[in-house]
Amino acid sequence: MNLGGLGYAVDIVFVIDVTGSMHPVIDQVKQGALTFHDRLIEVMATKGKHIDQLRLRAIAYRDFHDSPTDALAETPFFPLPHDQAAFEAFVRGLVADGGGDEPETGLEALAVAVQSAWERSMDRRRHIVVVFTDASAHPLEVAVGRRIHGYPATPPSLDALSDLWDDPAGRAMEFAAKRLLLFAPDVYPWDLISSSWDNVIHFPSRAGEGLGELEMGMIIDAIAGSV
Repeated sequence: MNLGGLGYAVDIVFVIDVTGSMHPVIDQVKQGALTFHDRLIEVMATKGKHIDQLRLRAIAYRDFHDSPTDALAETPFFPLPHDQAAFEAFVRGLVADGGGDEPETGLEALAVAVQSAWERSMDRRRHIVVVFTDASAHPLEVAVGRRIHGYPATPPSLDALSDLWDDPAGRAMEFAAKRLLLFAPDVYPWDLISSSWDNVIHFPSRAGEGLGELEMGMIIDAIAGSV
């Protein structure tokens, strides 16, 4: 506990594409997520910063329009290091498979992440979403009017999701606390999100190229620099 200053509460949600096309890179993404806690704490220490509360959550997605039964899996927030074993067990169990052809349901997963049960107490907060994908995403409108088993409660369109993100009242994510880090190709909807949403950092990716050490280091530095 940082008794000498303000308390920092940091919530991070990893949104991970686990469709078949991610097979060449999923182990790198998983390894990055599994080592994330220790590396972030180390980088924060070098900047003279301290996190009093760190919680991680993971959302894995495929495609509701291909196979609704395994399209989305999510965890609650795990306080670390207390619940690190539970977080690691979920991440280690991720397998890149299915999804059919592009696009996938990345927007649904992002919407679920945005509507997480974010920390609202303590002196200073950061609400961070990190997306890992090599694919485009279905428009949210595709699901409107369809009854898809297990489909999450999402805004009906990208415009509506954008309004939720940009809401100055912070009903979903605290306005000053929110950050979005995209490791995603420069295609719909990620290109529109990176160019129009506030507080977004986009690391353009290509299918099969993986999550390099440079990108993970940049992601950790970006998070540490925002706290």
